[in-house]
Amino acid sequence: MRLYQALRISIAIGAVLIAVLGVRAQEKATQGKDVRPIEAQGLPPRVAPTEYQTQAQAGAVTIAADFVGHNVPTEQGPLTTEDYVVVEVGLYGPPGARIQISQDDFSLRINGKKMKTPLPSEPYGLVLSSLKDPEWSPPESASSKSKTSIGTGGQSDAGSPPPVVHIPIELQRAMAQRTQKAALALGDRPLPQAGLIFFQYRGKEKHITSLELTYSGSAGKATLMLQP
Repeated sequence: MRLYQALRISIAIGAVLIAVLGVRAQEKATQGKDVRPIEAQGLPPRVAPTEYQTQAQAGAVTIAADFVGHNVPTEQGPLTTEDYVVVEVGLYGPPGARIQISQDDFSLRINGKKMKTPLPSEPYGLVLSSLKDPEWSPPESASSKSKTSIGTGGQSDAGSPPPVVHIPIELQRAMAQRTQKAALALGDRPLPQAGLIFFQYRGKEKHITSLELTYSGSAGKATLMLQP
């Protein structure tokens, strides 16, 4: 289990460095520079836990959450990911309270007993490679512009592979930064705290019939039944 957690963290750090900083990790290593992963910052907490779909108590801390599916809500606008589903979570407590937040505090069970093992919360860095901006569309390729009805007989070549879409590095960096800012901050934090947590799931949202979010952390344990 420790080896698996270490592998997840290592992969996430690599993804963050590539997508956010836009540099080559190997070149950084050979130059001997101290490159540190960018920390998650979280979203502004809502006024009260009741502003979320579901709430549950873990000791003196109230856990509140919304399921947002394959969407990645950020302060600069929504992004999407086909490989992960997202939960926006808020943690509330007495005035002056603090809490230790860990990546492994949350797990998600989809469709009840059909999923034998709940999905673990994944580092946000793993999500970066699958991010899409709904407002961005790839420019029309030169090859598609050059095709004419004479050359193709008025029909497209159904056997040809789809064109490879290259997302500009500036857009990749911007999406990574927006996701980093929205992800739930980890470590010793004052309450309230809010942010996004991610679970690997490539299925369609319409096939989800039930969602069970489990918190098991420093504050205690709680289970939230989320709305699909």
